[in-house]
Formats: sequence, structure tokens, C-alpha cells
Amino acid sequence: MGETNSGSKSSRWCLQGMTALVTGGSKGIGYAIVEELAELGATVHTCSRNEAELSESLKEWTTKGYRVTGSVCDMTSRVNREELIARVSSQFNGKLNILVNNVGTNILKQTLDFTAEDFAFLMNTNPESCFHLSQLAHPLLKASKAASIIFISSIAGFVATNLASVVYGASKGAMNQMTKYLAFEWAKDNIRSNCIAPGVIRTPNGEKAHPPRG
Repeated sequence: MGETNSGSKSSRWCLQGMTALVTGGSKGIGYAIVEELAELGATVHTCSRNEAELSESLKEWTTKGYRVTGSVCDMTSRVNREELIARVSSQFNGKLNILVNNVGTNILKQTLDFTAEDFAFLMNTNPESCFHLSQLAHPLLKASKAASIIFISSIAGFVATNLASVVYGASKGAMNQMTKYLAFEWAKDNIRSNCIAPGVIRTPNGEKAHPPRG
């Protein structure tokens, strides 16, 4: 008899029949998450503010045979978030298995240089958009009877670092605590809530903020 590869992804994981929404999936961490979920068999919808980047990514995924759709969405807009969930609900027949709250941004300024506008923008983009989208997605996640929310946070939400700002760290700390409360509150609805807290990742945004040395 031939041997099976017990370490292969296909033998460990299978997301056939699962649906997923990944925000900010046209590049960076979001792009990698979309590709991984699709490779494992999930049907994925993603979004981006940049229509050209989104179109290019969708072409690449189509070429690879992945089931991925996308729409233009500014996650800082409450109306856009509502429109996104309405689209996903229609596309996935009112059910969603996986929500990945990936969209986030950083402003590298010293504390005394932060303006009220800077503070509001970071808080809206990071914890507020994730909180609101999770609220909107709850009926879809509950209807699937086997759901998971994943927050893409940061090590800056746990420790102080010179690679971030105090407001960014606070925004990610809020996401970390939000994850715990949703895990506790929504367990009764068969919705798991988990958080990933990466360090600096080689993405277009990461390299802009922290260019390679040497």
C-alpha cells in the first residue's frame, strides 16, 4: 500500500462547504489569509478600498481555481460595512462560517503629536470597524451553527514597542479584550472568537512604515 502524507494540509484541514469573509484581502496579511482559506476549500468573499488592487488579486485567484469574490468597501464607513454584510448575506444565503477582521492601520507619531483626528481615525479603523462588523455578522455566524471570528491584532496590544504608537497599541489592546468578551458571550451561539497578534510582517504597509535597513 502507498503511504499517505499525514503532514499535508489536505489531510489536516478541510474547509469544503465553508464560507468566509476576510476584510482587506487584496494585499499583505489579508491576501495570504484569503489564499489559505480558498486553498483549503472555503468559498471566500473579501473587500478592499482599492478597486484596482482588488481586481488584480481576484484575477490571480481565478487563475488558481479558487472560489473568491470581492467588493470595494471602505471599512471606516459604517454605511459601507452595512452594505458589505448585506452583500455577503445574499451571496452566502444568510450563513457565514468564518469572519476575519483583518483591516487595520497605524500612525507612527509621538503621543504629544497626536491630533483628535488621528485618534478618531485609528480607533474607527481598528477596534470600531471590527466591533461593528462582528455585530452585523452575528446573525449570519449564528445561522451557520459552526462559526469562528478571527481578529488580526498586534504584539503592540500586549507590550510597548518603538515600532508603534501609544494610540495604535491601545486600539489593538481593545481588540484583544473584545476577543475575550465575544468568546465568552457568543459561545452559546456556537461562535468561537480568537485573536492573532503578529509582530512586524513583510507586507506593503509594513515595509512603508519600517523600511529594511542596510
